[in-house]
Amino acid sequence: MTTTASPAINVKGVEKSYKDLHVLRGVDFEVQKGSIFALLGSNGAGKTTMVRILSTLLKSDAGTATVQGIDVAADPLGVRERISLTGQFAAVDEILTGRENLVLVAKLRHLADPGRIADDLLATFRLTDAGGRRAGTYSGGMRRRLDIAMSLVGHPEVIYLDEPTTGLDPEARIEVWDVVRGLADTGTTVLLTTQYLDEAEQLADRIAILHEGRIIANGTLAELKRLLPAAKVEYVEKQPTLEEIFLTLIGPTSGANTGKENAA
Repeated sequence: MTTTASPAINVKGVEKSYKDLHVLRGVDFEVQKGSIFALLGSNGAGKTTMVRILSTLLKSDAGTATVQGIDVAADPLGVRERISLTGQFAAVDEILTGRENLVLVAKLRHLADPGRIADDLLATFRLTDAGGRRAGTYSGGMRRRLDIAMSLVGHPEVIYLDEPTTGLDPEARIEVWDVVRGLADTGTTVLLTTQYLDEAEQLADRIAILHEGRIIANGTLAELKRLLPAAKVEYVEKQPTLEEIFLTLIGPTSGANTGKENAA
């Protein structure tokens, strides 16, 4: 008899409200170990709120969520020991050099030989030559790569990337995409939130569309494409794009929750 491995992340019936504003309305999804899972949605859909709950930074009103089998509400410390979070904006100290940023994080985690850890991560993220420069002199793509490298100090089992390419130019976005693919290749579980449809299409093993606090679709790209019939133009079958699937599923944009989600 075969057994199915337990998921790295398991979310069931999670709800969250701010007074009378319902941000999450019974969210369910699973993320398999070593995979890239994209939580796709417009501004205000509830993506950041979901990540904050999974990071133990925010408590849900109802439902359960586990990370590596550990309940985020019952044992937040146990969850924090296994995760890392990279927010929407790079959290690097621009006064310190790239290497000093990494050494600082390694020391805060009480790891042995922080200098070696820093040098290894600089090499992995192609930042060795820039390691002695102040992070404030880095380009947007370099700063984001350093930010993700800092998140990997201590080898977290699960990493959350909350809109990691927001504000980056196309070249820098591709650099970050390469980093994300590399994380999954080494067995790290990645939960990626994004509002960029091409980003989810390029990176994710599975994609969940979060709209107005609910998961309205969840599957591989191929499975989501089957939700819409292929268009035929002059006898040539045209498969629907992820953008067409997304816009069809969410319907007209209501703009609801946008301000609150950004604030949350």
